[in-house]
Amino acid sequence: MAREPRSGGGDRGDRRGRGPDRNAEREPGDELKDKLVTINRVAKVVKGGRRFSFAALVVVGDEKGRVGWGAGKAREVPEAIRKATERAKRTMVRVPMREGRTLHHDVIGEFGAGRVILRAAPAGTGIIAGGPMRAVFETLGMGDVVAKCTGTTNPHNMVKATFAALTRCTSPRAVASRRGKKVSDLLGPRKDAEPAQEAANV
Repeated sequence: MAREPRSGGGDRGDRRGRGPDRNAEREPGDELKDKLVTINRVAKVVKGGRRFSFAALVVVGDEKGRVGWGAGKAREVPEAIRKATERAKRTMVRVPMREGRTLHHDVIGEFGAGRVILRAAPAGTGIIAGGPMRAVFETLGMGDVVAKCTGTTNPHNMVKATFAALTRCTSPRAVASRRGKKVSDLLGPRKDAEPAQEAANV
């Protein structure tokens, strides 16, 4: 006698069918740009000897003001990079930028022995920064910035210190809304408006 199919089987099939749909919703994430900062071979001492694996550090950004970092470890290099990239996508933060190219103000970031100084720069300056910090700014989409690391040169601490500085950056609009003021009250009248006002007075 043939068995009747269980009612739960169809539900499980539907759930399996919905998996690709969930991934389809994440397709915009394919526009993200990732950079491998460093990869290091590490060893774990066990009873039978040493077990080697690879540790990767990756930064991911959309080049439009969002960036994140992640670390991954696996027995193979591609798997370690994949893990780091997935973690970086889950920890992305938005950084306010002036004119979409530089910082609004100078800021200092610290993590462990790492200490970085980020300075806003005029148009045309470019990215003046070391390797790990340069990867963060390129994936962030920042075009003009001057950065200096005065502490350790460990890539992990440099990246974490850079993110500590970026998360402290604020825009004039955010400060004005927090104080209940207008942006013009904080920055003063625009320079291009002063000559027009003087001409009107004459």
